[in-house]
Amino acid sequence: MSALLSIERVSKNYGPRIGCSDASFELWPGEVLAIVGESGSGKTTLLKCISGQMEPTSGKVRYSTRAGREVALDAMSEAERRFLIRTDWGFVHQDAREGLRMGVSAGANVGERLMAVGERHYGRIRSTALDWLGRVEIAGDRIDDSPWSYSGGMRQRLQIARNLVTAPRLIFMDEPTGGLDVSVQARLLDLLRGLVRRLGLAAVIVTHDLAVARLLSTRMMVMQGGRVIETGLTDQILEDPQQPYTQLLVSSVLQV
Repeated sequence: MSALLSIERVSKNYGPRIGCSDASFELWPGEVLAIVGESGSGKTTLLKCISGQMEPTSGKVRYSTRAGREVALDAMSEAERRFLIRTDWGFVHQDAREGLRMGVSAGANVGERLMAVGERHYGRIRSTALDWLGRVEIAGDRIDDSPWSYSGGMRQRLQIARNLVTAPRLIFMDEPTGGLDVSVQARLLDLLRGLVRRLGLAAVIVTHDLAVARLLSTRMMVMQGGRVIETGLTDQILEDPQQPYTQLLVSSVLQV
């Protein structure tokens, strides 16, 4: 079995400022990797570079397709990249408004992804949308409502349904519980953990919250100043951090 995603020395510079530098790792099918660090550590920049939302200054992002062929993201045409991002990959934004079309109904948000893979039968599209709304705990009678009428937690769950309806193999998440009330966060995390495990998804999650990383991830990567400073199994890093910065992160959580 080959790695699903291979990242080779990815860097992103903003003029003289370093966004991320020399990041390398592999992600395997069904694995969940958490990228953690304080604000400005480079974790979101790295996520955007490896998910095709931003072009890295240097380095390679390679993906193993369903056919078993390894492709370099920068060697794909724009149309090929768009199709990959709409079908085989998903991206959950911290602000659900960035990942939804706010001017169309909830059902249309989910249905658009199905249409991107060629589904044209209205009845099947609506039926699948209803099924996925149920899976993310949104009542079926809200299918024709606008996302503007949804609460923040409901919008985030709708964004998850929109991303997962095409059965992607890999999903990227940028602070998926950020900005939500604690009780809403707990419910959403429980939902995400169940979906990831049941669907066998591989995922890369950016978070500053080590509790989120502990709950969702199997492996953790710690970033500071744009660089990866420590990586390993999540429980191993949280129980025995090696780097002073990681020790500080872990101890600050334990003191809360």
